[in-house]
Amino acid sequence: MGESREHSEDIDIDPQSERSLIIFGRDVSTIPCFRNSFLYGISIGMGVGFLAFLKTSRPQLSTHIGFGSFMATTLGYWFPCRYNWSKQKFDTAQLQQALQQQAIYEGTEKEREKINAKLEQA
Repeated sequence: MGESREHSEDIDIDPQSERSLIIFGRDVSTIPCFRNSFLYGISIGMGVGFLAFLKTSRPQLSTHIGFGSFMATTLGYWFPCRYNWSKQKFDTAQLQQALQQQAIYEGTEKEREKINAKLEQA
C-alpha cells in the first residue's frame, strides 16, 4: 500500500522547462508578446476561416481567408505589444537610473541646489 504512492522526490517541481519551444536556437517562451500574439492569431484565424467556409462552402477560399486573418491578427497584435513593451522597458530603465542618482545625491549640496532651483521657478 505504501509502495504505490509516489515519493516527493519523484514529483517534477519545475514543469516549465518541459514546455519550452526552441525555434532557430531561441526559446520562444522568453520572447515578450509571442504567446498572446499567436493565441489570438490562431483563434481568430480558425474562427474566421470556419465562418468563411460556412458562408461560401469553398474550402480553398476559406483556408486562404483564415490564414490571412491569422497573419493580420498576429502581426496586428505583435507590433503594438512589442512597441508598448519596449517603451515600458525604456521608461523603467530611465526611472531606475534616476532613482540611483537620487540615492547618490541624497543629503548633498547638489540636491539642495536642485530643490532651491525648483522653488525659485515656481
